[in-house]
Amino acid sequence: MKKLRLELYGNKVDSFYVDRWIHIAVTAGVEELAIIMPHIPGKEEYNFPCSLLFNGGENSIRYLYIAMCAFRPTAGLGCWTKLTRLLLSNVWIADDELEGLLSNCTAIQHLELKNCSEIVFLKIPLLECLTFLRVSLCINLQVIESDAPNLSTFCLFGGLVSILFGSDVKNIEVSCLKFGPPNIVRFARTELLSGAPDVERLVITSPNEMESTPMLSSKFLHLKYLHISLIANEAISPAYDYLSLVSFIEASPCLETFIFEPDMKHDSIIGDSSPLRRLPQHSHNNLKSVTIIGFCSAKSLVELACHIIENTTSLEHLTLDTSHGCRSPGGRSLDKPDRWYYTVSGSLMAAPPDRCLPMWGRGIEESRRARFAIRKHIEWKVPFGVVFEIVEPCSRCLMPNF
Repeated sequence: MKKLRLELYGNKVDSFYVDRWIHIAVTAGVEELAIIMPHIPGKEEYNFPCSLLFNGGENSIRYLYIAMCAFRPTAGLGCWTKLTRLLLSNVWIADDELEGLLSNCTAIQHLELKNCSEIVFLKIPLLECLTFLRVSLCINLQVIESDAPNLSTFCLFGGLVSILFGSDVKNIEVSCLKFGPPNIVRFARTELLSGAPDVERLVITSPNEMESTPMLSSKFLHLKYLHISLIANEAISPAYDYLSLVSFIEASPCLETFIFEPDMKHDSIIGDSSPLRRLPQHSHNNLKSVTIIGFCSAKSLVELACHIIENTTSLEHLTLDTSHGCRSPGGRSLDKPDRWYYTVSGSLMAAPPDRCLPMWGRGIEESRRARFAIRKHIEWKVPFGVVFEIVEPCSRCLMPNF
C-alpha cells in the first residue's frame, strides 16, 4: 500500500478504528497519508496519534495531509527523513509544537498551513530543502519568521502579519479576499520590502484598498514581475489614486511585466475638462509588458496609463482590456488560474478558468466609456513599434447567465 486517504463524515466516528487504520498504513510502509476528520460541533476534536507515525512511518511517509484534528507532536519522537510535503488544515497545534516538528523534518520541501488558529508566531527553522510556504487564514497569526535558506515561494492569504525572512525569497503572493485588514497594496509597498528585499515576482490581491500608495525612497531592486488585483464590491475607496501605483514602478528598476486589475469606483474622465496630471519624468528602461484588465474611464487610471507610455522607453506590449477578463480565443488578455468576481447579489465567486467573467449593465456601459477614453487620451500617445491591443467584451462576457 503506497497511499491512504481516510476522509470521514458524520457525527459518530470511533477514534479507535481511525488509529487502527493509521497503524496499518504505517506498518505497510505507506508513502502518502491523508486523514480528514469530520467537524462535530460540541465534541472534542480527534487527537492524532503522533507516536504511530514514528513507528516506522518516519522512514516511508513522503506526503502527509491532516485536517480537523489536534496534532500534538512531542520532543524526542525522532526525525522524519522522507517527508517532503506537509499540509495541515484546521489543525490544533501550538507554536512550539510546530517548530519542534519542523526541526525534525529535514527533507521537507513544501509546507501549507490553513486555519491553524493556535499559531501566533510561526518560526521556520533552518530547513535546507524547504522551497514553498503557504499560510492561509490562520486568524491569530502575528509573525512569520523563516531561516530556511532556499525558500523561494511564499503565499499569504488572510490577515497581514510581520514577515521576517532570512532567505532570498523570490516569489511572493499576498491575497486577502473578503477578510482581514485593508490596504494590502500599501502594506506591500511600505513593509514587505524589509522582510523580503530580494523578491522577483510579487502578486497582490486586495478587496479593500482605502489609502493611496505612498511615494518612498526604498527600492525593489530585483522585482521583475508585478501583478496587482483589486477585487472590490464596495470597499475600494473612490479617493484611491491609481496614479499612485507609479510608486511601485519607480521603485523597481528591473521591472519587466506589470499587470493591474482595477475596480471602477471613481469618477469618469468623460465630461471632465480639467487637464491630466503629469508626474515628474522618470525613465523606466526595463518595463516591456503592461496589461490593465478591467480598464475603465477613471481619470487617475487614464493618467497612470499615460505616465507609463510617456516614461517607458523599453515598452514592447501594451494591453488595455475593457472587459472583466475576456477568455475568448483571440481576445484573451491574461492566463490567470484564480479569478474572482462579485455576483449581482454581492457574493464572491471563483470563475472557471475557461470562462469570461460576467459583465452586468453598469459594466457594459463603463466598457464603452473606457474605449472612448482610450481613443481620446491614450491611443495616439502609444509610440510606433509598441504592440498596442484593446480587448473588448465578447459575446460570452455579455451573457446574462454565467
